[in-house]
Amino acid sequence: MKAVLVRPLVRLLLVPFVATLAVLALLTAAAPGAHAATDLSKIAEALRASPVYVDPAASGLLSSSDADALAARIKDADKPVFVAVLPADYPRQNLMTNLRTETGVTGLYAVRLGGDFAARADSVVLSEAAVGNLVTAVQRAGDTKAQLNDFVDAALRGDVGGSAPATWSDSGGGDEGGVNTGALIAFGTVLAAGGVGAYALVRRNRARHEEERRAALAKLTVVVDEDITAFGEELDRLDFHPAEVGADDAMRADYERALDAYDKAKSLMAATRRPEEVRAVTQSLEDGRFSLAQLAARREGRPLPERRGPCFFDPRHGPSVGDATWMPTGGAPREVPVCAADRARLADGHDPAVREVETASGPRPYWDAGPAYGPWAGGYFGGGILPGLLVGTMLGSMMATPSYAADYGGGYGDFGGTGGYQGGDVSGADFDPGDFGGGFGGGDFGGGGDFGGGGDFGGGF
Repeated sequence: MKAVLVRPLVRLLLVPFVATLAVLALLTAAAPGAHAATDLSKIAEALRASPVYVDPAASGLLSSSDADALAARIKDADKPVFVAVLPADYPRQNLMTNLRTETGVTGLYAVRLGGDFAARADSVVLSEAAVGNLVTAVQRAGDTKAQLNDFVDAALRGDVGGSAPATWSDSGGGDEGGVNTGALIAFGTVLAAGGVGAYALVRRNRARHEEERRAALAKLTVVVDEDITAFGEELDRLDFHPAEVGADDAMRADYERALDAYDKAKSLMAATRRPEEVRAVTQSLEDGRFSLAQLAARREGRPLPERRGPCFFDPRHGPSVGDATWMPTGGAPREVPVCAADRARLADGHDPAVREVETASGPRPYWDAGPAYGPWAGGYFGGGILPGLLVGTMLGSMMATPSYAADYGGGYGDFGGTGGYQGGDVSGADFDPGDFGGGFGGGDFGGGGDFGGGGDFGGGF
């Protein structure tokens, strides 16, 4: 009786195992020959699935286990760093540029080509100077494993912008886009085990990143709710009635726009799930405050105000009436838009009424309170004016880093990033070829370039 029960159970357990082995056997048989030059599109496909690719013809340079360990570190850091290990006779002409084009993802790309090594990056991810310094630091490393580990560790310790591409979490990965023998075996093992470990690793990275974003949004929610409440109180104090004596269509239109802006800000904030979405909320509040300023001028018979940004020190003060010279602690003087009250305070030698927010070290001006307040300020001051206002402040310095736009959105003006696509974004061929060119004998590898003396970074090896 026991034998009758055990046999079906054994068959049930063996079916997925045998099926997995069959799939692996078929795919392994389809792997390219050891000396065949793998098509660049296949390499790019593999890199879209996993950060490390080892060509079958270069398997002696980096073992499957070492490649897997390197890929795990990159994924754990959640950064767009790509590594390819290729045989020495792989075609070198324009290799880096073409690899970036085929992969189509903004990031930092490192290639070990036989005994040679080079790296390139989209400038939004890492500056050319930083890439050059990283390459120089590892050029004399002993073997491939040591060199790639040193390079990746140094890169991840630095300020690599952006996040890992979403495709890494959508695939079990593989060094050769589904045809590398070592990767296939590893993939089969993970598949037989349910893929729990790899999936948990990716989930942990994403969870950590999302927790940071939730914490930033929680801080912003407090500040924006205060702004919305303050604007509602302004509406009440105005005490305007569309049917009151002297009201005309222009006044009623101003009032209607202010009410619409108030309602829009509330609904937008209620639907906000990411820090960068706060920008639309504060932009709506600023539109509403300008409409109230117009309405007040019409009721009092004054000239209509020009459209200016809000008071830099506290946007709740309303539209600015002029510019005043101000200098942050340790920073350079600059002209900032100010309300009438703050302009008078500064003229009398007093401190302006600054908007402070809560931080771990107590209340601080919003420009010294951390990166989360970039979207909040961006909605009030727009992209063009913001960099000049924040230069030399903590917030301005943070917004100048390549990684800022990836976490909090772009479009704040020229803080040093390229705008548009950020690290880990799929841009296809839409990138600056200058980031990936630069010698290599008319291409990327070869005499006169990074692999052979006198190259971009001060002289080869």
